[in-house]
Amino acid sequence: MNEVNEKIQISFDEFVSDLKALIKIPSVYEEDESSYPFGENIDKALKKMLEIAEKLGFKTFYDSKGYYGYADYGEGSEMIGVLGHLDVVPPGDLKKWNTNPFDPVIKDGKLFGRGTQDDKGPTLGAMYALKAIIDSGFAVNKKIRFIYGTDEENLWRGIHEYNKKEQIPDYGFTPDADFPLIYAEKGLLQLDLIAKNETDIRIKTGDGYNLVPSQAVYEGRDLDKLIKALKKLNYEYEKENDKIVVMGKSAHAKDSEKGINAICRLLIAMNEIGMNSKCIRFIVENILEDALATSIFGECKDEVSGSLKFNIGQIHMNENEEILHIDIRIPVTVDKDFVVNKLNEVIKQYGFEMREHDYLRSIYTSLDSKLVKTLMEAYVEVTKDDKSVPISTGGATYARAMDNCVAFGAAFPYTEETEHQPNEYICLEEMKKAIEIYSCALLKLLK
Repeated sequence: MNEVNEKIQISFDEFVSDLKALIKIPSVYEEDESSYPFGENIDKALKKMLEIAEKLGFKTFYDSKGYYGYADYGEGSEMIGVLGHLDVVPPGDLKKWNTNPFDPVIKDGKLFGRGTQDDKGPTLGAMYALKAIIDSGFAVNKKIRFIYGTDEENLWRGIHEYNKKEQIPDYGFTPDADFPLIYAEKGLLQLDLIAKNETDIRIKTGDGYNLVPSQAVYEGRDLDKLIKALKKLNYEYEKENDKIVVMGKSAHAKDSEKGINAICRLLIAMNEIGMNSKCIRFIVENILEDALATSIFGECKDEVSGSLKFNIGQIHMNENEEILHIDIRIPVTVDKDFVVNKLNEVIKQYGFEMREHDYLRSIYTSLDSKLVKTLMEAYVEVTKDDKSVPISTGGATYARAMDNCVAFGAAFPYTEETEHQPNEYICLEEMKKAIEIYSCALLKLLK
């Protein structure tokens, strides 16, 4: 590892330069009627990553429809997979960023920009980890494939397309979570609650299913009354011309209790002034600001993965319908049908119908598996941290996309996790340490 570490040090400036080039591409999902399945910028990010991979000496492949790409190195009957994604969530409220989210800036040893932590930085770091092994002259006697997804923040269509067409790795990891290792991931259920709109209220606001909304915009009647209600409730807001922006705090839906849901706050305030709709009644009577939705599901949790999480990500009230977009993270031992049935019992009282948007099964990998033991050995060897233990998460990573795959880094137990938030960043020294861990892990997997 001493020789490998020297190569990591030598190439680190090049890594930072390549990462900056990736961050500059605003690879946010967008509806695109042209030939790009998820928008031109995501396609640009994929092609840029493949360009970098070729420069590093990997053999690359670009899916003809732009759904995915991959880069290979080595030969052998076994394939090790490293799965990352190149799409990013929207930056949200730009006023909360201290820098341009797509103009990467280094300050105080931190590289700021959307995608630095989730997931361009870790994905590129794992590639540079293998490059350090290659440059050190070690034999690569198995095939290592870096698989690049393009729709991870939405419906996983890119990785699903890969699974239909390509060879599935025998085992592997995704650098898209936490060290020391994620061995269990909650189920992810995203739903639309839809009802007939019988009011004159029109709202369309929110950042996405998997984001606690950082703000909720209201344009309509009774603005002065709404402002009084917001003041009474001590909710932060801004008035911009003929609209009110209720302020919240962004967080990933897997950690919904760490955020402040601006949509819930808006609807609570609207209820205060006598405004009435199915969405308003459902929120006020069942959720309020409870990110665990305990009035619906009770104390729904388990020892392996913790509590159920419930996020109202978006609301859309047009002339025909009231729609709530909801993200639920289900404990690994809890059945999906339990959650669906409990929610159905409640929503039918308001006239809502439920439509499933996306579902990802929970996963659980035995702590005694060879893969988990090997990756943990690498983590402990590099960090000397023998106290941290494998953990569970409510996040949904590509580890679910294939069997015998786990999430492995790149955030340390002490890392400030800023993914999906304003001022996302990576600490460059932490990233360098993560690359060292990935090099050690790949060396052990190649034995």
